[in-house]
Amino acid sequence: MTCIIGLAENNKVYIGGDSASGSDSDWTVRATTIEKVFLCPPFLMGCSASFRMMQLLHYGLKDLPEQTCSSDMEYMVNIFVEYVRQLFSEGGFSKIDNNEEIGGEFLVGYRNQLYLIGPDFQVNSNKDGLDAIGCGADFALGAMKASSHLPPQKRILRSLEIAAYFSGGVLPPFIIKEEI
Repeated sequence: MTCIIGLAENNKVYIGGDSASGSDSDWTVRATTIEKVFLCPPFLMGCSASFRMMQLLHYGLKDLPEQTCSSDMEYMVNIFVEYVRQLFSEGGFSKIDNNEEIGGEFLVGYRNQLYLIGPDFQVNSNKDGLDAIGCGADFALGAMKASSHLPPQKRILRSLEIAAYFSGGVLPPFIIKEEI
């Protein structure tokens, strides 16, 4: 359940998300007061799936080492993700399944670039500056592409509305934040 949309445009990252909270087992969906999109300077984050993961990211990135790598991608892969892996492990969130460590999926805005952190802790950044996660992701990506004429925040809002129209796992209110 959820839809999180990220956009890197005009040297800034924007992330928007819905407020759905639910159970996949019985299709109960309610609006949560926990924001799935939040600032944790210098990062802007948007999370899907686990509220535990969101809480660990929101409140646990206090002692993250500063950027000293030769590139932002190197920093995200070697410093950020390794810190998050440890945070998830100590916080009881990550799992080991068939000798594979599994975390969650979330978007990160960092230094005007949008990154997707995958469940296997891979780091990706798309050339078009777009990404989306959650059950409404495909609807949102199509809407984002079709609405490229709109300003970033209106574009994300419209795309979240379209994702909510087509997916029963996406609910308003919508939260949209931008990188500071």
